[in-house]
Amino acid sequence: MSRRVNAKWRPPLALVLGGPLAAVFFLPLVGIGYFRVAGGVLGWAETAWMIGWMAFAATAILGFLLWRLVLRPVRAITDYAQSEGGSNVPVHFGTPEFSKLGQSVIAMTQTLQGREAVLRSYADHVTHEFKSPLTVVRGAAELLDDPTLAPADRAKMLGNIMAAVDRMQALLDGQRALAQAQDPMPRGSCRLSDVVAGPGVVVTQDAQIPLPAALITVVMTHLIGNAHAHGATQIDIAAGADQIRVSDNGPGISKGNRSRVFDPFFTTRRDNGGTGMGLAIVRRMLQAHGAEIDLVDGPGAVFEIRF
Repeated sequence: MSRRVNAKWRPPLALVLGGPLAAVFFLPLVGIGYFRVAGGVLGWAETAWMIGWMAFAATAILGFLLWRLVLRPVRAITDYAQSEGGSNVPVHFGTPEFSKLGQSVIAMTQTLQGREAVLRSYADHVTHEFKSPLTVVRGAAELLDDPTLAPADRAKMLGNIMAAVDRMQALLDGQRALAQAQDPMPRGSCRLSDVVAGPGVVVTQDAQIPLPAALITVVMTHLIGNAHAHGATQIDIAAGADQIRVSDNGPGISKGNRSRVFDPFFTTRRDNGGTGMGLAIVRRMLQAHGAEIDLVDGPGAVFEIRF
């Protein structure tokens, strides 16, 4: 889930900085005015002590406000940035300006973390995923080197090479799409029923979605396509104020695979050309817009998108 700064009212930075400047300017004038108007009420010593305590109290109050509303937020942002998005996540700041800055830093950190995760997942999986097609290519190349190989076998070996190359190309295309999925689309909103369609698709509850139509179209295309590929004949889609629920009447996802469905390269349809990148791309695209998707319990496969 995207981390957000809590929205609390705080004075604007201009007021925080203008207050001390005004105090510095007006306190001497107050003291001078007192001496001119009511200097005879108290003696010089009492008047000096009174003004001194007033200056001390004003300095203490202004110092506390500057520490709480300026210095502490700056330190919180600095600590969070230096921890590279660690667990010490700032939740609110002293002024609206620092709140916007904090949200921008958090969003930028999440984007960088997502890109790092993409590169790390690629490094972790690409060797394993490429091993099988490369083995096919090597074996077929060795057999093709045999001049006595029958024409039918030669054609079969060439077909195996082409299939292996297509598999590697599909994996590379999926990785490229996953990296591009982190780039947010232009902001916007859409009505669910205007962008969702297909055989067996039923919009059981319609609503205005605070996400761009292009994003919802891609996400729903992946989810609906996956549902049909696993034998579902009906997909129900319901939208609410802050979520979309997509459920189907297919066999569902086994307990052992539920925790892995969003992992890049994980697929149960490898023999049919599946690359395991679809749901990973969907999650990355939604995260780029501050939304999240999870697999939840229910008959068939049920996905919940929250925004």
